Amino acid sequence: MIRVTATPRTREDLYGLLIKKELDLRRKGQGTLHRQGGKKREVKWVHRSHNGWIRFQKCLSGMVVAVVQARNSGDEWQLLTSFIGFLDRHFRDKISSINIGYESE
Repeated sequence: MIRVTATPRTREDLYGLLIKKELDLRRKGQGTLHRQGGKKREVKWVHRSHNGWIRFQKCLSGMVVAVVQARNSGDEWQLLTSFIGFLDRHFRDKISSINIGYESE
């Protein structure tokens, strides 16, 4: 399991921006990450071609904390790469830092 923390440059709602971007890409028929399941305290995204999921939730000061988990732990790097790429492509100017932590299971 890999924990990713994204900190916004300002007090902007990074969580809200992620949700809006995913909806926009889904409407256009684009994107490889998409929401699965209903609306809860946390969101679960799955990837079109990698087995696993990314769960994330909104935290204080607009931060987003995500947990990247694959069915096979050796494949987590693919989901991590996809998620970091998504953040970089769409929100580079809105993020001040991204931290990655490796959790023991």
